Amino acid sequence: MSRSATRPARPPLKDRIPGGTDGRRMLLVTFIDKCGTGLWSTAMALYFTYVTGLGLGQVGLLIALSGAAGIAGAPLGGRLADRFPLVRVIICAQLLRAAALLALLTTDDYLLLVLFSAAGALPDRATNVLTKLYAARVAGPDRVRYQAINRTASNLGWTLGGLGAAAALAVGSTTAFQLLLVGDALSYLVMAALTLRCAEPPAPTTSRVAAASTDPTPTAKPSNPWRDRGFLAFTAGEAVFFLHDSFIQVALPLWLVHATEAPVGLAPLLMVVNSALVVLFQVPLSRFGATTDAARRLLRPLAGLFALGAIALAVSALGGRTLAIAALITATVALTFAEMVHTMASWELSVALAPGDAQGAYLGVHGLAQSTQRFAGPLLMTGIVSAGPLAWPLLGAALVATAAAQNRLVRRRLTEPGPSLSVSKVTVSEH
Repeated sequence: MSRSATRPARPPLKDRIPGGTDGRRMLLVTFIDKCGTGLWSTAMALYFTYVTGLGLGQVGLLIALSGAAGIAGAPLGGRLADRFPLVRVIICAQLLRAAALLALLTTDDYLLLVLFSAAGALPDRATNVLTKLYAARVAGPDRVRYQAINRTASNLGWTLGGLGAAAALAVGSTTAFQLLLVGDALSYLVMAALTLRCAEPPAPTTSRVAAASTDPTPTAKPSNPWRDRGFLAFTAGEAVFFLHDSFIQVALPLWLVHATEAPVGLAPLLMVVNSALVVLFQVPLSRFGATTDAARRLLRPLAGLFALGAIALAVSALGGRTLAIAALITATVALTFAEMVHTMASWELSVALAPGDAQGAYLGVHGLAQSTQRFAGPLLMTGIVSAGPLAWPLLGAALVATAAAQNRLVRRRLTEPGPSLSVSKVTVSEH
């Protein structure tokens, strides 16, 4: 009998996606979300410049203020998810995003543009937490694999949206910019319609240590992440790790132009390398973070990847076109794998460390890490680019130290019993 005859048939693609029908439907929602966001985010600054007539300083301040306002979206979304049905909260966030975008078409007044942009940033940041909650609940023990597939769908959506934006920007007319905005708003309406067909996922269970029979009856008051110093310290470390976004999107192109002899045309190619690597490797790598302990152990290679990326950036400025190109490609590959490794570890650990009775609130606080980085990360990277090559090894050392501290913190939290854990230290699949 041949080996091929005894090999079990591979299940169809739909059966390899965790979460069943609702899980697949939410992946489609994510894909549409990123397609629409890719359309608008690429042209946002140009829209405010050419359509509403804002100056460069006004555009920068508008984006910064809306980003600052969006920081509150993550904890607000998490708190609402603990109090109301999750699907309804997601739909409301999607409708608010559409309304805020369409409102931009109604005015050229600067204060109103800032207000509408900030109003859209709140549900936008909240959506990241809400979809993460839905995925964690619907995918259950396979949530890490689901997250990896979700990341792949996101990158494909971003790519398609960016290509669509590039085609519209080639026209360069006011109508073209307005169509990009309307296209993003319509994507949110489609997402809301699809989400409406999703079933409400089961609420998480808690794994609190049972009180002794002589102890007084415990109160039903839910856990408070703002009083959980350990979780707040974990979130602070996460904000540092999320710098991989600013590394790729801000530092690399600025450093390439201002400090190396690499051709300017290499910058967009590095972005393509980043997206391609995520699409190719995010799902296969997910098996290395399939349990909570495995996710914690990923912090060590994460430190090494950050260090390699930082050193490569410093080397790229030593002189010579060939060396610069090779070093920048090395930095891009290292930082992209750091992005993928951190995404896996962050997804699993943030859910594992959140108690079931306040999972939304905890993940909302955790969402502050990415929101804060989006606001402060570009400023930090701009400063480092200005400081010169020696700043990169220093930043790399800081990231390594943060990874070591985070590893100790998480290991301690997973090995000591307490009310802060919603899953056992082995894996969420046991609940």
